[in-house]
Amino acid sequence: MTAVVGLVVVLPLLAAAVVLAFRHRSGVRDVLTLSTMAATTGLAAALLVAVDHDGTVVLRVGGWAPELGIVLVADLFAALILLVAFATILVVELFAIGQRRTPAGADPAVVSPILLVLAGGVGLSILTGDLFTLFVAFELILVASYVLLTHQGREAQIRSGMTYVVINLFASTLFLFGVAIVYSATGTVNMALLAERIPELPAATQVGIGLWFLVVFGTKAAIFPLFSWLPDSYPTAPTTITAVFAGLLTKIGVYVLIRFFTLMEFDELGPLLLVIAGLTMVIGVAGALAQDDVKRILSFHVVSQIGYMIMGLGIFTVAGVAGAVLFLVHQIPVKTVMFLAGGLIEDDQGTSALNKVGGLATSRPVIAVLFALPALSLAGLPPFSGFVAKLALVDAGVAAGDYVIVVVSLVASILTLLSMTKIWIGAFWGEVTPAAVPASSRRSVGIMQTAATIAVLGTIAVAVLAGVLWPMCEEIAADLLARAPYVTAVLG
Repeated sequence: MTAVVGLVVVLPLLAAAVVLAFRHRSGVRDVLTLSTMAATTGLAAALLVAVDHDGTVVLRVGGWAPELGIVLVADLFAALILLVAFATILVVELFAIGQRRTPAGADPAVVSPILLVLAGGVGLSILTGDLFTLFVAFELILVASYVLLTHQGREAQIRSGMTYVVINLFASTLFLFGVAIVYSATGTVNMALLAERIPELPAATQVGIGLWFLVVFGTKAAIFPLFSWLPDSYPTAPTTITAVFAGLLTKIGVYVLIRFFTLMEFDELGPLLLVIAGLTMVIGVAGALAQDDVKRILSFHVVSQIGYMIMGLGIFTVAGVAGAVLFLVHQIPVKTVMFLAGGLIEDDQGTSALNKVGGLATSRPVIAVLFALPALSLAGLPPFSGFVAKLALVDAGVAAGDYVIVVVSLVASILTLLSMTKIWIGAFWGEVTPAAVPASSRRSVGIMQTAATIAVLGTIAVAVLAGVLWPMCEEIAADLLARAPYVTAVLG
């Protein structure tokens, strides 16, 4: 399985070069891109099964020792998120094939190869076992993201893209300084070795390192107050891009936060994390309620829902971290399909502004269903995956005695339902509005609706498989907080 660990990172990057050579031959390009993502998703699934059965898989690149070389680590946490991430990119690429034939379509010659580069960066960020390689992976994601955000060259895209890249480059600069600080203090950047050495540092130094990387990874995750770049950046890009960004990229930041903070035993920062989680939930959902555009409402909800995952991390118990992991798995497909449904609205009406659309429940019932199901899940209503994940977090919060954050999370859920109702009333009820753009072909709409349906089924599957996923999430959380399984696997 060590070869598979390397392949899931290298294969998308190699395929990107090949797809770039065929960028103007649509049939070959689409087949190559879909085949590559299907293959990497299949490899990720095989890796998850192997890790669940046989334990952590470690690839020492070049055979170098962990102290000197690059180490890729596929434990149960990494393998689970890797599978969900690649499956998400596969579905988004399928949606993109349909959207390219519409007036709002992105440039396929750019999107297909860059999306594969993004997949390679995501895979590397999930599997890497050292901080410097994580920095490289983040830069790979940043470069790909900036191209995807701005490749159409529209004024709003360039303006929001500059905000996105400047803030993320600032975070990257802090990250690089943080790597230097950690290396100076411990003599290594390998995370398994850091798990042994950071707890031996003076308490003030530990807190300083924790706060420094909270800012770095918190910017990537869009926590309060580091989220200002997100609501302006996402709505300006084509649906294909916003869907993969909203569903995946901020979640990679959360994944790294969970990995790093549990591995380094930064439990003393738990109370601060809970405060940040509550503010992220409330400010995010308040921003959503103030908007009158579907994409902007959903963009603020990306921020709000991050707070729930930070809540689980801040509780710092097995149940809390397990709830955060389950919420992470739930959020990736839910946020993706919400933006895909928003894209279907925009394709049909030419806009996603609530004051310019209406009656879609009558004229486009399929879109209504594709929106309603994940919207109910986002609000945390049973029996959807959002209910399962939020119940796990609330139960963990009550068990830990963190009643304030539990109340805040429940209030935020009610406000989330209210904002989803606002979209439903504005876009789906009322008089049918005529389309403002030429109708897309039936084939294009069919492809996009198929991709959105697959994403909806993915979030439903999280709820259906909760009986299997919850014990897995508990096992992941127990291993993360114990630290020993990861350290032993990497260092041998």
